[in-house]
Amino acid sequence: MVALLVLTHYFAGINEAMTITCPGPGDTLIAEPVYRPQHDSRLLVSAMRKSGLIPKRRVLDLCTGSGFIAISAAEMGCASVTAFDICPHAVRNSRGNAAGAGVKVDVRQGSWVKALDCGPFDVVVSNPPYVPTPPDADDEIIDAAAGPSWAWNAGPDGRLVLDPLCESAPKLLSDDGSLLLVQSALAGVEESLDALRASGLEAKVVASQLIPFGPVLSARAAWLEETGQVPRGCREEEIVVIRADKS
Repeated sequence: MVALLVLTHYFAGINEAMTITCPGPGDTLIAEPVYRPQHDSRLLVSAMRKSGLIPKRRVLDLCTGSGFIAISAAEMGCASVTAFDICPHAVRNSRGNAAGAGVKVDVRQGSWVKALDCGPFDVVVSNPPYVPTPPDADDEIIDAAAGPSWAWNAGPDGRLVLDPLCESAPKLLSDDGSLLLVQSALAGVEESLDALRASGLEAKVVASQLIPFGPVLSARAAWLEETGQVPRGCREEEIVVIRADKS
């Protein structure tokens, strides 16, 4: 039985309401065990919409997770959207969520390395792991609702995925193509801008938002303070969307 639900129910944690079709209550698809769309996902989708880049373009979504970004691109009228994630759970969730939303998304397992074989793309979008990670992260007690650790852990400086992604971006883009990337300022915005510019792209911040620490950063607040990554008592982070254009 097919039911109509709003996206706020379909993708938990999102306040943006869109009516879509999906299976009935017994078969409702959820974003477990993958990263649930949150503030960063929403900020990226907003930047995608405002940019006007998506309609009638070939789109690549890297680190797709639940498929929310890719599905949003399809809803915006892209010519096609291909989504990659290294996690088989994410691939299954994304495929199911796209089918439930009634849109076509080509979901594949793998990293940007495999995506190179499918390109180039007019637009690349990504919400990659970017959270600075302490050496004792395995001992942390974090609410399971935050999602699996592989969806956000990204090394001591948060750049384990960002650095190779910035370096590979030009190879993924067609001539005049664009990258839209969301990350935390804790992972180094200037580092991303410098890396993208060093690879030959024109890069700038196009959106930003200050948000309170979620469960992951709250659990790491003391470590972030001790390592000088946040001021004492700081419990907010800035998330930004970077746009990089290939000319």
